[in-house]
Amino acid sequence: MKSGAEPRTLLSTRASGLLERVDYRLIETPEEKDILYLMRYRAYLHAGLILPSESQRVSDRYDDAPNSWTFGVYVDDELCGSIRLHLLTSEWRTSFATELFGDVLHPRLDRGEVFVDGARFVADPERAKRFPELPYVTLRLAYLAADHFSADTTLAQVRAEHEAFYRRVFMHESITEARSFPNVTKKVALMAWPFRAQRDKIMARFPIMLSSAFERRMLFERPGAGQRFLSTSQQAPAPLVRSRAAMAAGKSASTSQSEKISKSNAYAAREIIS
Repeated sequence: MKSGAEPRTLLSTRASGLLERVDYRLIETPEEKDILYLMRYRAYLHAGLILPSESQRVSDRYDDAPNSWTFGVYVDDELCGSIRLHLLTSEWRTSFATELFGDVLHPRLDRGEVFVDGARFVADPERAKRFPELPYVTLRLAYLAADHFSADTTLAQVRAEHEAFYRRVFMHESITEARSFPNVTKKVALMAWPFRAQRDKIMARFPIMLSSAFERRMLFERPGAGQRFLSTSQQAPAPLVRSRAAMAAGKSASTSQSEKISKSNAYAAREIIS
């Protein structure tokens, strides 16, 4: 009889190898966006979330919101997954989450709470089969953003069949009932996790969620959205992971933001499912 720990060990070993091959890139150019929107379409169609369309693309007005960052997760230079992150504050409130769950979120924003809202979390249907650890690698970006902006809470809009995964693995709790999502066939609930209060707990469980201030700046710093939170982000604890961007920056200070790459080291990867 096989031990129940074996699947976890196997996934941890795979994650270690995958993280050595992963790049995070900000999606900025029209060409990058078109490839991403096609991947979203294929992923949503494969999951039965949308109906076929002639355009074969999925995008929305929030993709260009000033408080959003859309990242591609590349494995060996191939786009395999993506997530869009929104910084929500009393001043910055644009996202699907505030549209769908404004009755819950606006009062908390009025009180000065800061949220990182993860949306459009997708994986290429074919490549996701090859990389079952891809969700952990992709969702790492939400924790880096929460650290960078000193967020109180991370949010996720989750379909019913995925709520148990978020609750079991990432300790999220549902804070609303499931509601209809625009142009999607299934309802989603809003789930939340108190990042500021329980940061050390998730970092101990998943050390790959740790990061350096330099890595976070390479990913999130830009004129405009969220700049007033940058000073607090420098107070984060010392990391167990190091960004490849940190090493590359000394060689090429002129590298564009989309090419500033985040890469975790093998030490942290070995602890992903511990």
